[in-house]
Amino acid sequence: MTETGTQQPAATRAHWLERSRFHLVLIAVAFNLAVFALTRLGLLIQSWNDVAPGVLDVVGIFTVGVIYDLALSSYFFIPFVIYLIFVPQKIFRWKIHRWLIYALFLLYAYGLFFTQVAEWLFWEEFGVRFNFISVDYLIYRREVTDNIAQSYPVAILFEGIFVATLAAGLLIRTAVKRAARADEPFRRRLAVGASLLALPVTAFFLVGQSLHEISDNRFENELAVNGIYQFFHAFAANELDYRTFYATRPEAEVASRLRRLVEEPEVDFVGDQPLDLRRRIRGREDGGRKLNVILVSVESLSAKYLGVFGNQQGITPYLDALAEDSLFFTNFFATGTRTARGLESITLSVPPTPGRSLLKRQDNAGLFCLGSVFQDLGYDTKFLYGGRGYFDNMNTFFSRNGYTVLDISDVPREEISFENAWGMADEDLFRRTMLEADRDFEQGTPFFFQVMTTSNHRPYTYPDGRIDIPSGTGRPGAVKYADYALHYLLEQARSRPWFDTTVFVIVADHCAGSAGRSALPLFRYHIPMFIYAPALIEPRQIDTLSSQIDIAPTLLGLLGLPYESRFFGKDILRMSPNEGRALIGNYQRLGLYRNGKMAYLSPKQQINVVDDPLGEARDSREILPADRQLVEDTIAFYQGASDIFDRRLYDR
Repeated sequence: MTETGTQQPAATRAHWLERSRFHLVLIAVAFNLAVFALTRLGLLIQSWNDVAPGVLDVVGIFTVGVIYDLALSSYFFIPFVIYLIFVPQKIFRWKIHRWLIYALFLLYAYGLFFTQVAEWLFWEEFGVRFNFISVDYLIYRREVTDNIAQSYPVAILFEGIFVATLAAGLLIRTAVKRAARADEPFRRRLAVGASLLALPVTAFFLVGQSLHEISDNRFENELAVNGIYQFFHAFAANELDYRTFYATRPEAEVASRLRRLVEEPEVDFVGDQPLDLRRRIRGREDGGRKLNVILVSVESLSAKYLGVFGNQQGITPYLDALAEDSLFFTNFFATGTRTARGLESITLSVPPTPGRSLLKRQDNAGLFCLGSVFQDLGYDTKFLYGGRGYFDNMNTFFSRNGYTVLDISDVPREEISFENAWGMADEDLFRRTMLEADRDFEQGTPFFFQVMTTSNHRPYTYPDGRIDIPSGTGRPGAVKYADYALHYLLEQARSRPWFDTTVFVIVADHCAGSAGRSALPLFRYHIPMFIYAPALIEPRQIDTLSSQIDIAPTLLGLLGLPYESRFFGKDILRMSPNEGRALIGNYQRLGLYRNGKMAYLSPKQQINVVDDPLGEARDSREILPADRQLVEDTIAFYQGASDIFDRRLYDR
């Protein structure tokens, strides 16, 4: 009854859920917000020490997070809103239709819980929300699903998701039934639906990547965003055009500066175009020697795991000893955070351009690279991978650029003693490598083998009985097995007739983790490199700052062979200490580290300078006049590299 004593209309007395079918959308959005908030809270607790948040930080994370969650929800429910506008009232009120809606919600809830568990596992490994790596993982399904199955209690996870889905269904069952009984004329449905469809349009224009840049602490920024939102952003932005997104300078200025950055003593430029980096490397006066080369890039071998860099776990006994017998590079950095980036910089000697690695781009055939130089010198040039070479497009890239490719599919089953999600054990890969070397030696052919391992990767499994840490128990065991396998390689090679005329290069492809508080956490790029040839090279420690782009010119410089170069890197052994620099990046930020400072470029033409980046300094500070040369050199490297590849000036 109303205050006047008259009876309320039935429609007014009806439960608010029964007044509009679009309350189904509100129920789904509320469910989304609750699940995303719980995920964000869980990740925050897991990363509490890295975030070290105050009250305002937490408020900022969850406030911005809700905006992203709402934006994603508005995109998700576009088809459902359109359906609710047009489905006739008669069909909408059918009992079977209500059950179909309820079943659809359960299916959606299961999928949502599944993605949140997947995001939790992704965060555990990479310390970030879904990004372009997760896009790659969707493509390379076999390796990823096998890795998950071998690393986590999959059955328990699926059972937990199923139970959570049933619990969510029970919680909203009554609300869904009531909203599914709503009587609503078409004109009103059209008005309400149009209002709801305006939300994703608004989100498209107002919610972008810059919104979650709320702090200098990268973990806070990652927590503020929505993982599924980031996945779709990464899918759409897998390649970034440098000139569209980054700071630029006049081409003549960039070309002139870039030539100064790559020039070396007794090296002559031969190209006529300003951006043509071709230059004649004279080699030694005696013409050099066609020594064999085995270059091993070791999966995820961070410097922090080695005893020579202060690790107390004793998990790299052989490499620690090898440091005394090699050219040992102590101030050496990876250019990126993925295997594709490591192989790109080692093979091509180029800066890490934004977006996808060159290994995975379409027009990447016939490029000037380390393999093409050796091929032109008469070497048998091979790329050997312990896994399946379609991953990261390795087989296609290397076969199109002068290499013969061998992966696990080319190795007879009887030669494989152990295999996990990522491929065969490192010792099996090395055994195959030596067989190929034996064959070339018998034929009198010098060889250059570029070898990529897989064992130091989750699920961290390897053959039993090799080391004193049980297989599958974590990263320390995988590192120690990788150390064991490298020992196996060099000890077995020592008995071969080609050993004394072979140079061994051992280097990491990237670090084991890329997460840090800063945008480019430099300590996450520090890796070891060894060059070992006891009959040829006097061991010593090299402290010059350098990175993976310098491997190719340094190796060829050791051999002393003349060749024509287009490399961006320089011979580390001919660099003066003040010439040292390292180029590092992820798929968006592009950095140059030199003399204790780092400048890096970001989309929207942003330029940042960080003091003491190895000390996890917060990003960033005002650019001072003293920073100008560092900033301009950074732009020259990355703009120059982008223009050179766009114009096919790096082709053989």
